Amino acid sequence: MEGSFFNTIILKTGLVHLYWGHVVMWAMGFAFIYLAIKKDFEPLLLVPIGFGIFIVNLPITPLMGISEGKRELINIFYHYGLEWEVIPPLIFLGVGALTDFGPLIANPKTFFLGAAAQFGVYVTFFGALLLGFGVSEAASIGIIGGADGPTTIYLTAKLAPHLLGPNAIAAYSYMAMVPLIQPPIMRLLTTKEERMIVMKQLRPVSKLEKVLFPLIGTAIICLLVPDSAPLMAMLMLGNLFRECGVVERLAKTSQNELLNIVTIFLGISVGATMKAEGFLHWQPIYIFLLGLVAFSFSTFGGILLAKLFNLFLREKINPLIGSAGVSAVPMAARVSQKMGQQANPTNFLLMHAMGPNVAGVIGTATAAGLFLSILR
Repeated sequence: MEGSFFNTIILKTGLVHLYWGHVVMWAMGFAFIYLAIKKDFEPLLLVPIGFGIFIVNLPITPLMGISEGKRELINIFYHYGLEWEVIPPLIFLGVGALTDFGPLIANPKTFFLGAAAQFGVYVTFFGALLLGFGVSEAASIGIIGGADGPTTIYLTAKLAPHLLGPNAIAAYSYMAMVPLIQPPIMRLLTTKEERMIVMKQLRPVSKLEKVLFPLIGTAIICLLVPDSAPLMAMLMLGNLFRECGVVERLAKTSQNELLNIVTIFLGISVGATMKAEGFLHWQPIYIFLLGLVAFSFSTFGGILLAKLFNLFLREKINPLIGSAGVSAVPMAARVSQKMGQQANPTNFLLMHAMGPNVAGVIGTATAAGLFLSILR
């Protein structure tokens, strides 16, 4: 009797259910936390994602399952936040409230650089098809090339929810590693003389232009690609809060408290999808590799279009800003600035790079809406 009781207690601990896959996933979670703390790579995301990976791989923990007909703690965040597609639009609301669209308005040519940086999305879409993924799966993997985590989650939840964990992890991993991945590609595709190009100061943008842009932008994009509306409308609403000047409390809440809360729920929910039983096989590995291909080709696309523009423009564009056409705001723009200053210490590209950076956010959301309109 005592032995039976003792055995029952032992079986209710996680120790006897532990296997090597859990330890591998712990290492991955700790690696994310290390990159966040030591390298300062997207800490607001990588810390909760890394911790989510860690705790969900502690065996038989009541976190992501359904017990007695009720969802367990993180499953609640995941179901209502991600499966019900609430969190990604709220993230876009906060991004819009934080983002100055002025550089894009002042230099509309940079919108095309952001569009060109979606090249990796479509290259990877076809690459995933060749590797045996279904059409909907390929679309959800391809969108990783936009380097936009919320858009990746939004599209994947609709088209291929079983890939939500690896797709989200890949998207946020490459967003965090922008400073590692992009510079070698930027050096490869540009000469030192091109990196030294100094661009003239942007013209001032009036308040009227900044207020009208989210209204006109929403109308045009949502009329052309209606399925992009949940993301695009919230992005532009957040920007309208920022620019109209009469709802400062709403703007600050969108930028700070609300964005911070949904980021916590997003990070830990995404991390908690990464159970060893479902992750340690070939498919997530392919997704990670395809994500790197997508991100690299998106960087190629933005830079190469800037170089093409320079064949015809009198006032040259520094091709480095083309790499900022991916949606990693504002990290990609900061990488362009850093690379420009390494070539020419008097060069200040940050505001110029913010144009394609913001355009990339719009472009990725539009690409997601296009996939949805075709595949649903």
